[in-house]
Amino acid sequence: MVINLLNRLEEIYPEMVEMRRYLHQNPELSFEEVKTPITIAEYLEKLGVEVKRGVGGRGVVGIIRGTKPGKTVAIRADFDALPIQEENDVPYKSNVPGVMHACGHDAHTATLLGIAKVFMENREDLHGNIVLIHQFAEELSPGGAKPMIEDGCLDGVDAIFGTHIWSTIPVGEVSYCSGPVMAAADAFDIEIIGKGGHGAAPHETIDPIAIASTFVSSLQQIVSRHVDPLKSAVISVGSFHAGNAFNVIADKVKLNGTVRTFDPAVQDDIIEKLERYLKGVCEMAGATYTFDYRKGYPAVVNHEEETLHLAESAKEVVGDDKVKEMSPMMGGEDFAYYLQHVPGTFFFTGAGNEEEGIVYPHHHPKFNIDEKSMLIAAKVLTKAVYEYMKVDVSGDGKQGNQA
Repeated sequence: MVINLLNRLEEIYPEMVEMRRYLHQNPELSFEEVKTPITIAEYLEKLGVEVKRGVGGRGVVGIIRGTKPGKTVAIRADFDALPIQEENDVPYKSNVPGVMHACGHDAHTATLLGIAKVFMENREDLHGNIVLIHQFAEELSPGGAKPMIEDGCLDGVDAIFGTHIWSTIPVGEVSYCSGPVMAAADAFDIEIIGKGGHGAAPHETIDPIAIASTFVSSLQQIVSRHVDPLKSAVISVGSFHAGNAFNVIADKVKLNGTVRTFDPAVQDDIIEKLERYLKGVCEMAGATYTFDYRKGYPAVVNHEEETLHLAESAKEVVGDDKVKEMSPMMGGEDFAYYLQHVPGTFFFTGAGNEEEGIVYPHHHPKFNIDEKSMLIAAKVLTKAVYEYMKVDVSGDGKQGNQA
């Protein structure tokens, strides 16, 4: 049976490409998605899928109910774009100025719609149910996953699987990781308030640029001297703004940045140290400050059983040598919220192709993918989900054999 599903995916692959290119031409930003969820819902409804619109706000959930006993398994795809002006010269270039699918979410959506079509065509042979989670606003915290979960998208779900098309992994490869795979992604905003004045008379000022520079340099000691060397953490200042004239000492400096961690205890310790260091340098110089720290998505922590099951499925699709265990990365993903509620795994499907010039990283104006990655992702997810759903109807609780 699963072979028939994979062969059918081959047949509808051109339809997946067509859908991806349509979505690529018509991107919508996080929390501004209007036409995209309508397109998704209408496609699923034409297939005969049971559809719920407006889940958690702008999400779409499809339910395919099998006719045989089995588990209920969810597959998630996100569909928001980014505020980036596309620089690719392709026929399906974005039609929306300053907005682009620069992270592959168009491919995620097209892949899941293809999977939906194949599973719906074979609903009579399904053991269990499939929940298709089409999520809005992954790119912008607080994200769409949390409100969709609160609105019931995981009700009755036994496990969840998801993938990210990844342009820096060669097409044909699949990467997985059990345990922590993506970091908690936090943000902070700081304002240091001093006393401005003439650049020729610094002694009459409280120079916030000098204070902020000392603070930024000292931040590197938090990770190197306060975090266990066997645990990972990153603190990065992304912007530093002050003044607008060469001969004027500004009266304030604005900084913002990000903190990435896997361990909640490390995360809390860094938050405390950040403000302690900030308070120290400001008090020493007679300045004041404001400190706004925002916890973003938690770390993505894959469950071992589901991850190993996924890896075995991937090996049967692309071959043992193309399935690789990866190290955790410091990027963030709100798929983390799903994994806090049900077992599951989030893996990466290679989409890079140097021969075709597909080498640019995610969030780059020339980001693109080798579209064959969608077919690989669809096959791996289909095989993993189909076989995970099946249970031994004799009641001993063991997973059924491949049909």
